[in-house]
Amino acid sequence: MGKTGNKNVIATDRYVDTENGTVNRRIFSDPDIYQQEMRQIFARSWNFMCHTSQIPDPGSYFLNSIGEDQVIIVRDREGEVNVFLNSCPHRGNTVCRAEQGKTSSFFCSYHGWNFDLDGRLLAVPGLDKYYENDLDIDNLGLARAAQVDIYRGFVFATLDPEAIPLVDFLGWVGRLSIDLVAERGEMEVVDGIQKNRIQCNWKLAVDNLFDWYHPKVSHLSAIRAGAITEESLFPMDQMVILGEYGHGIGGPGVSVDRQAQMDAKYQGPRRDEGNRGAFSNAWRASDKAKEQLGSIGIRSRGHPNLFPNVWVALGGNQLCLRIPKGPLETELWWFTLVEKSMSAEERREVVQAAIHFFGPAGLLEQDDGENWIHSTRTSRGTVTGERASNFSMRQGHDTVYQDGEQKSIETVVNEHGQLWTYRCWEEWMRAKDWDDLVRNHSPEPTGKI
Repeated sequence: MGKTGNKNVIATDRYVDTENGTVNRRIFSDPDIYQQEMRQIFARSWNFMCHTSQIPDPGSYFLNSIGEDQVIIVRDREGEVNVFLNSCPHRGNTVCRAEQGKTSSFFCSYHGWNFDLDGRLLAVPGLDKYYENDLDIDNLGLARAAQVDIYRGFVFATLDPEAIPLVDFLGWVGRLSIDLVAERGEMEVVDGIQKNRIQCNWKLAVDNLFDWYHPKVSHLSAIRAGAITEESLFPMDQMVILGEYGHGIGGPGVSVDRQAQMDAKYQGPRRDEGNRGAFSNAWRASDKAKEQLGSIGIRSRGHPNLFPNVWVALGGNQLCLRIPKGPLETELWWFTLVEKSMSAEERREVVQAAIHFFGPAGLLEQDDGENWIHSTRTSRGTVTGERASNFSMRQGHDTVYQDGEQKSIETVVNEHGQLWTYRCWEEWMRAKDWDDLVRNHSPEPTGKI
């Protein structure tokens, strides 16, 4: 893929006021800003594609999107993972319609062009009779992503050849977000991705994962129904971890003393006993987990967000993609993750929780979706759209704690994660290219915040 530019860039720095903690609501509905997001963020960033367990064998494939560009993730005959645009170079028709499966090639149903698992054009009907063999076969294969890489089983791709390496893009916060899932054991995705569309802007679905101010109000019905406890929805001990390029983790945190108590509890044979149960945290007591996650990461119980649109929820058992479908609509994809070593009963427990809390039938997401829809609608108003949304909670009242490379803000309910997300969003939207973004993006905050 070619370099992604910033033609007709809008001056988005007038929309996010980091000093006062406000965001102009026009960014949630303006179609020009949305088109700029497709170029400046999604076409440029590393995007989560799938988990390797979803494409185990040569010919295994999975369909996903980078912004509004549909892509095919497929394992070729050599075992390599490729990412192609799902578009025939002849007329642009899709060459794969099924969402997931196994195939020996990709066939365009329009004119019959056929493509191998490595993207090469294999056959063209009438090549000799109609084209007189005058067709540049070698240069008419499927367009491939500029870069593909895998971190601990999670496949990512970018359409920008100038993007920095995946490991640098993720940084320690992005890697920690994945480690909090992968460190539990060998993971796999349960077949069947839950998908639904909500008439909201994708960014509202992103910033909500950092929001622990709303649960006691928005999810009161779930609390009253006994589906979840008020304490679990409104924990006062909060830990926020902010990383470069917009990554972040926000939510409950465990104190150093509490973690030490858990370590002592789950030693030796007791660790195996404590590990029983689908949602056990006993694995965190192992030396391997503590070394991999670090002194701060081991104590995090919050929701990670990999910029721009990957949310890891439910203690690492669910992953959500917020896929933009226009400025006023978002498609939510929920992946359910389980450890391969889980018993059938534990697996059912995880799947049941995934169905009942998030996704189309989720008690919590139905509440959230209503709020996102109405917030998106008001952003279009002549008057309400000109007002700023406020993200100033705890601004100037907290301090960043640092232990080696890792940094955290340990406080009460706050809006640090949301404001950081919009600050970084603005930087992506303003940057001319990757070099500009690398030079001018905000470093992880230190000191007073």
